[in-house]
Amino acid sequence: MRLTTKGRYAVTAMLDLSLNYGQGSITLADISDRQGISLSYLEQLFARLRKQELVSSTRGPGGGYRLSRTADEISVLDVISAVDEKVDSTACEGKTNCQGEEACLSHELWTSLSEQISLYLSDISLGQVVRNHQKSKNGEKVISFTSI
Repeated sequence: MRLTTKGRYAVTAMLDLSLNYGQGSITLADISDRQGISLSYLEQLFARLRKQELVSSTRGPGGGYRLSRTADEISVLDVISAVDEKVDSTACEGKTNCQGEEACLSHELWTSLSEQISLYLSDISLGQVVRNHQKSKNGEKVISFTSI
């Protein structure tokens, strides 16, 4: 499985919103400046995130984006899926036609890995990632995501 820039940037931008949750609407320009992500790229990502109802937007002065629900209610997998990223380790994209029209010898192995990755990412909320980040910045012991 290879997570593209699209998925990484979407998660990073949503984590930025999570860090600023409760401070009103956040502009994409602010996220762009803080995270070093192109503003035009953020606009494309947030159109998808809004369509999947992970963020809401406000227009006009003081406008911007905010999470549509708390950071603890949004999983990393929700964000990755919202921008059309696939969590798939198979060469055939799950179509079982890896070797001609049949599944290859290792198809079930890669399918199982994909399922485990999906489960892992669905169990981690944006809130958990933010809390871990804040702990590490404060010099506190960071909890492994596998033990959350």
